[in-house]
Amino acid sequence: MAEGTAEAPLENGGGGDSGAGALERGVAPIKPQYLTTKEQFHQFLEAKGQEKPCRETEVGDSAGNDLAEPEAKRIRLEDGQTEDGQTEEAAEPREQPQTQKRARGQNKGRPHVKPTHYDKNRLCPSLIQESAAKCFFGDRCRFLHDVRRYLETKPADLGPRCVLFQTFGRCPYGVTCRFAGAHLGPEGQNLVQEELAARGAQPPPVRNGLDKALQQQLRKREVRFERAEQALRRFSQGQPPGPTPAAAVPEGTAAEGAPRQDNCGAQQVPTGLGTSTPPSSPVRTCGPLTDEDVVRLRPCEKKRVRHVCLLPPPQCGNLPFRRICKRFGADVTCGEMAVCTNLLQGQMSEWALLKRHQCEDIFGVQLEGAFPDTMTKCAELLSRTVEVDFVDINVGCPIDLVYKKGGGCALMNRSTKFQQIVRGMNQVLDVPLTVKIRTGVQERVNLAHRLLPELRDWGVALVTLHGRSREQRYTKLADWQYIEECVEAASPMPLFGNGDILSFEDANRAMQTGVAGIMIARGALLKPWLFTEIKEQRHWDISSSERLDILRDFTNYGLEHWGSDTQGVEKTRRFLLEWLSFLCRYVPVGLLERLPQRINERPPYYLGRDYLETLMASQKAADWIRISEMLLGPVPPNFVFLPKHKANAYK
Repeated sequence: MAEGTAEAPLENGGGGDSGAGALERGVAPIKPQYLTTKEQFHQFLEAKGQEKPCRETEVGDSAGNDLAEPEAKRIRLEDGQTEDGQTEEAAEPREQPQTQKRARGQNKGRPHVKPTHYDKNRLCPSLIQESAAKCFFGDRCRFLHDVRRYLETKPADLGPRCVLFQTFGRCPYGVTCRFAGAHLGPEGQNLVQEELAARGAQPPPVRNGLDKALQQQLRKREVRFERAEQALRRFSQGQPPGPTPAAAVPEGTAAEGAPRQDNCGAQQVPTGLGTSTPPSSPVRTCGPLTDEDVVRLRPCEKKRVRHVCLLPPPQCGNLPFRRICKRFGADVTCGEMAVCTNLLQGQMSEWALLKRHQCEDIFGVQLEGAFPDTMTKCAELLSRTVEVDFVDINVGCPIDLVYKKGGGCALMNRSTKFQQIVRGMNQVLDVPLTVKIRTGVQERVNLAHRLLPELRDWGVALVTLHGRSREQRYTKLADWQYIEECVEAASPMPLFGNGDILSFEDANRAMQTGVAGIMIARGALLKPWLFTEIKEQRHWDISSSERLDILRDFTNYGLEHWGSDTQGVEKTRRFLLEWLSFLCRYVPVGLLERLPQRINERPPYYLGRDYLETLMASQKAADWIRISEMLLGPVPPNFVFLPKHKANAYK
């Protein structure tokens, strides 16, 4: 019965009404005994769960507005929009709902909340790292060198337990750790657990970092891209790039901008097999020449990407979140979208998006760009410097900042540039090249079925199709009927489907369309245990304490990744709050009248089976902050948080 009820949205590409008849369209069908009003919901939370309101008054009049959402959300549904995403509007209604509606989703109301500094008096890194050498800057150093003075002004510890110290035997942040009481001696020295250190317990390696020497070369534009430039020259001559061999040069040589000088002999390497391209100049090689140095991998010889994959959700697809999803059964993970020009300029913030944890056995990076030269050079750079299993081109990004520059969805209308980007990147990569696209740019003009055969001919290993156009964003359901048509157009190239998967039943119906696999993004934000439900084919009525344990694991992973000092704690807190702005839309299985919950259904106000479950259902930023304080201690003074994905909807 649940399967038959939930089948209608997949068969209808638009946002039709297929929910429970008693409730208004787009509202999750929650059992009446759990429903309440907005006022009683917040009174219950303010009372900290000590006294529950009378259940008889919670249901209210079904014909009235007690069960309805605030006016601004009702206006959006009357305009024919199903809920896009993620959260609710401000706890207090604005005076001008129409102005708020026009700016909705454009990130126009979000102030700059990034702190300019985390500590007023910061300790010198030479003291934090316990370096034997003196500070390089000496008297000119702008940081403190007096540990006792730093401890006098340091904020109070957030807890008695340091995750890094208990896991690895030593905390690299020393006295600056916000949990330093767990590993500081009487004179401020950093203690070490000898047993863990003797067993060789070290922090898990996070690969794909940016080397300082390479960063300087990128900033000075001293890195040579021989294979990319060769492919680009062919484009300028009106010729498609032919197969070129992998350079018989150590990876570090090309990045240094010049061949390594040694006593090895010169080896003539052909630039193509079965082509009329003249041979390249002699290249210095080191060691014996193997077939891998000369023969390029054919597309069919590269690895294949299959199974259930995690797409990088914006602002939340960070490394700690991917570790959570891997633990619940995600087969493939992918980093957040990185802009190719920023990578070529050596920006550390952009290279941080490429980092990979050791638990991510199949991992890819996602690139965005608008021009063949930068995308091809970036692909060659990544081929030499990072360890990935595939590279994905994001041609599905709908935001204006990317679209107006010719990237993202705009490439679907720029077939010549799109072809040059795909062919150029495929020439310099030794891993599969995948592409993510949408159905099209305009709502009623589908382009994917015409692009897929071309992408197959250009050498793309796999395509992920999101079942919406750029104009739709999330205002209508994904069109899985069209995805099924595109499967035939893409054959034999594998096609992955993406859109509106929030249960194993949704995943089963998606696989019945003939796709080779499914990609999950928003569904993982609402319930990261979705991967377990798909693998075990069941609905998981997860308790609030189990959900809190998941959040606790995320904070521990965040402290390992971003650090346990003040800066690392606050960065972990902000990413946790961004995730909570999505997670609050999940409705526990035991509270639903009809299974499964659909991704376009927003929850009405309801009281959970315990106080924590009710608190996690709140869509106020103040309640999310309260949850973060359970895990990371009190927030700093004057702390402000506004979710990035819908800044105008919160106060």
